[in-house]
Amino acid sequence: MLLALQFAGSSLLRSIACHARSEASVASGGIAGWQLLFAGTCTGPQLLLLSRFLISGTVIHWRHVMNLAEKRSLAGQFYEQGFVIRRGFFPETIRNEVIRSINGQLNPVLAPAEFETDVGYPGAPSSRGTTGGMTPRRLLAACSRFPVLRDFALSSDVADAIRELLGESAISLAQAHHNCVMTKAPDHSSATLWHQDVRYWSFDRPELVSMWVALGDENLQNGCLRVIPGSHRQEFDRGRFDHALFLRPDVPENKPLLRSAHPVELSAGDVLFFHCRLLHAAGSNRSDQVKLAGVFTYHATHNQPIPGTRSAQYQSIELS
Repeated sequence: MLLALQFAGSSLLRSIACHARSEASVASGGIAGWQLLFAGTCTGPQLLLLSRFLISGTVIHWRHVMNLAEKRSLAGQFYEQGFVIRRGFFPETIRNEVIRSINGQLNPVLAPAEFETDVGYPGAPSSRGTTGGMTPRRLLAACSRFPVLRDFALSSDVADAIRELLGESAISLAQAHHNCVMTKAPDHSSATLWHQDVRYWSFDRPELVSMWVALGDENLQNGCLRVIPGSHRQEFDRGRFDHALFLRPDVPENKPLLRSAHPVELSAGDVLFFHCRLLHAAGSNRSDQVKLAGVFTYHATHNQPIPGTRSAQYQSIELS
């Protein structure tokens, strides 16, 4: 078995290749039977990672090990564009289990849930008594009801990704925002107009990151997200938004922005990270399958919710 771990130094790409003579040596957690081949010199954090691997025998998936140059590239893209995609970041080994758990709470819909009629977005049924009126939009309190999804949302892989994007060491998951599974159903789902998530939130600083976990393929047909790259770094006059804080398409200054919109098409297991100020929207689901996605929001632990607001309704969970 060959595991290649790549690290980027200041000017060199260094690699460590670990060769195991048998799977048994991994399962036992011992270092016997391992041959270590070093190319270049490892830094302290790199040696710590390697030592933890050797002592615990934990198998590290190659998709989750990124060199420093790649991390810096993603952080740079996030700063410039307001979003990044990590392909295949959500493990396939647990995806089917999570989907089964979600489907078990959709028929009948188990509380707490938000229904399409609750928000009244374009395309939503007019009331719960009409056809499709009981169509759920999202299952709330995901951390409380889906343990496997919660474990991923609080995992070290996710924590490291958020730390890199926010440039902060202490990170917390906000239970009061998102913390849900989006359940975009065919026929009766609504379209979400252009908005910034931060319009709903009250923190010391508008610096939060949301994680969108695609549990199935997402495309324009089933209502994938669309984003306006770089919009998180712009300042907007209040008049460019309507009474509900959706971007007004009739305002001339907004038209160039809307022409720059970009669809975020994802495959099952892909994860999208996006800034709370990024303008985004989504269409309705015109396919014949429910589109499922887990969504969680993170902030620097010292970036506290303002007391008395909805953001402070539940205590955030600090990631280790």
